[in-house]
Amino acid sequence: MNNQILIHALEYGISVLEALVCVLLVSRGGWRQLKGLCLYVTLLFALDGIGRVAILNYYGQTSRQYANFYWVTDVVLALGAFLLTCGFFRRACVREEKLWRLVRLLLVFVIILVIAISALALTRHQGQLYAWFIIEFSQNLYFSCLVLNTLLYVMIQQFAIEDGELGLLVCGMGIQFAGEAACLALLHLTSGENFARNIAMVLPPACTLGMLSTWVYAILRPTPTDPVRSRARKQAWVEAVAD
Repeated sequence: MNNQILIHALEYGISVLEALVCVLLVSRGGWRQLKGLCLYVTLLFALDGIGRVAILNYYGQTSRQYANFYWVTDVVLALGAFLLTCGFFRRACVREEKLWRLVRLLLVFVIILVIAISALALTRHQGQLYAWFIIEFSQNLYFSCLVLNTLLYVMIQQFAIEDGELGLLVCGMGIQFAGEAACLALLHLTSGENFARNIAMVLPPACTLGMLSTWVYAILRPTPTDPVRSRARKQAWVEAVAD
């Protein structure tokens, strides 16, 4: 009972923060520079905050309709998170086209690798190929986003990119991806024990709440940039790679 109250409180908090992020982006004009973020939050609110709740209330948690809708929307949200991460990489490399070309090749390689690895699930599950491919693809893509997001954060620190807003946005994504990865690891290690399932029900929405809170802070308190220093550090790295 207490667990359900906590879950509902987290869900309401997520819905409020999702709406707040969109309102702040529109009212402060930030949506022009953060179109990808605005679209992702809108998609998150529409699918997770409205769509899943409506299907859950109409069909029930154990229904096949809810399971199908949940995993299909999970793939859509995972793809949205991947594209948003790509957008953050583009922003970090905005003044260095050579660096961006290298990063773009990496991102294309990652999505192809995720599709290939997920397709291997088809050889292990002959009975429900479509369902298992969706689940594997979603989980693999979230893990890839976690790795890419970590790489992006290291790149921001290594090149001393003085874009405080971008750093906070990336940190927010890291909170979300870390929660998803931790839940998957816990469920696999415990073979789906009851306590692991209870944690998996609470941790992802709690991480989503942390992500949205960080984004609200990033929008309300942006950090000035220092393009001269950032450009110098990135140029040195690009020249080293070229050599």
